[in-house]
Order: sequence, then structure tokens, then C-alpha cells
Amino acid sequence: MRPLLFVLVSLLGLLQYQLWFGVSSLPKSLKLRDHTSIQQASNDKLNDRNQVLREEIIDLRSGTEALEERARNELGMVKKGETFFRVVGDKRTSQILSH
Repeated sequence: MRPLLFVLVSLLGLLQYQLWFGVSSLPKSLKLRDHTSIQQASNDKLNDRNQVLREEIIDLRSGTEALEERARNELGMVKKGETFFRVVGDKRTSQILSH
């Protein structure tokens, strides 16, 4: 009876060691789960950004309004006959020079 009890206690100790300190231990598993959820959130943000960029590409390919808007906002272009006003103090103040 004693040898069987010793074997069972030893087996229980070995299993507990594997559970807490082994290669696939419980703390490592929980840490990996947290890392996975953080990575999934990051992937979701990137997927949303990619979808916005896809829509912008489609919009740029399909019409001239998006091209005109982008030229105005990013390149500071102004149409002939337009008057450009720059509001000082606005955080979005651009460095566009009017012709």
C-alpha cells in the first residue's frame, strides 16, 4: 500500500510541476491569451484602416472630386478665380500660398 501511495503522490507532484512550471504551464498560457487578445485588437484596428484605404482608392479611381479634394488638402492647390483665406490660430492651418 505504501509504494502505491508513494507513486501516486510522486505522480501528483510531477503533474503539479508541469502545470505551474512546465513548457505549457498555466501562467504562460494566460500570458499568451492576453498577448493574443492585444494582437487581435491591433489587427482589428489595422483591418479598419485598410478598409478605409480601400474605399479611398476606389473613390480616387472612380471620380475627380476625390482627386480635387486631395489636391486641395494635401498639395494646397487652388482653382483659378478662387480666393484663398487662411484662418490664423486654427490647428489645421495649412501653409498654402494663393496665386
